[in-house]
Parts: sequence; structure tokens; C-alpha cells
Amino acid sequence: MNKSETFKSSVIGIQGNLMSFALKLTTNKEEAQDLVQETCLKALDNQEKFVENANFKGWIMTIMRNIFINNYRRNVRENTIVDTTEELFYLNLNEQSGMETPDDAYAANEIASILKGFPADYRQPFSMHIAGYKYEEISKALNMPLGTVKSHIFFTRKQLRNLLKDYR
Repeated sequence: MNKSETFKSSVIGIQGNLMSFALKLTTNKEEAQDLVQETCLKALDNQEKFVENANFKGWIMTIMRNIFINNYRRNVRENTIVDTTEELFYLNLNEQSGMETPDDAYAANEIASILKGFPADYRQPFSMHIAGYKYEEISKALNMPLGTVKSHIFFTRKQLRNLLKDYR
């Protein structure tokens, strides 16, 4: 058997392990099957990147985990409303935020009004961060140094905690 056939048989032989891992990640059979299929395709497309005598199972499980994480992040971004209004009415909550009770709506408005009091260079990075953007993406979008973005988000979060500590 040549290297390519050996690699393909290794991918086929590990299907059961992949499915078990995918079920742990997704907790949904159909999503797990899709994840296994996507992982196998990616492994076959990147066969030349696999180093012989390396841990094949660890390599392919890492591919699966990375695909799962990337898909999760993409879904979070797609399902997030970024409120660009001055009032921050939506407070960058995703569509299924669970704001069903008047108390929840009041709490969101309370937080939004507190955030309005923050300077824009603190409010904008924080809003983007809770919307799911990575620090690097925020840094590029707002043309701010990465360290400044991180410190502004940290400061805003800390101030919100202090201001809302007695809220519950």
C-alpha cells in the first residue's frame, strides 16, 4: 500500500472515534455527522501536512476541535445584532437573548444607560467584544493598539461590575 492509501485507510479507521468526539462537542447526532464529514474532508485535503510517525489520532482530533470552534464563533457572530444607535437600545444582544420579561428589558435598558456614560473609546471596544469580535479584529476596526483595546474592555467590564454589584 502506498502512503495515500494508508492515509485514507487511517481516516476511515478512526471514524468511530471521530463520531464519539463530535457527539461530545455538538450533543446533536446530525451536527456530529456533519462535523465528522467536514473533518475527514479537511484531513484528506491536508494530507501532505501530516508528519509520518506522528500521532494521527491527535492530529485529526485537533482538526475537528478547530473546525468546531471556528463554526461556533461564526454562528455567534451571525446571530448577534450590533447596535450602532446612540441609545444602544439593543445593547448588542443576540436575537435569542431571552429578554421576555419586563424585568429583563428593564435590566438591559439600565445597563445600556450606564454604558452611555462611558467615553466612546471605551464603549465601542466593549460593545464589539460582547458582540463576539476578537481583540485583534476590534483593534483593526477601531484603529487602536491591541493593548489599548484590551485595557479599555477590561476597565469597562470592571466599572460595570462595580456599578451593578448591588443590582441583584
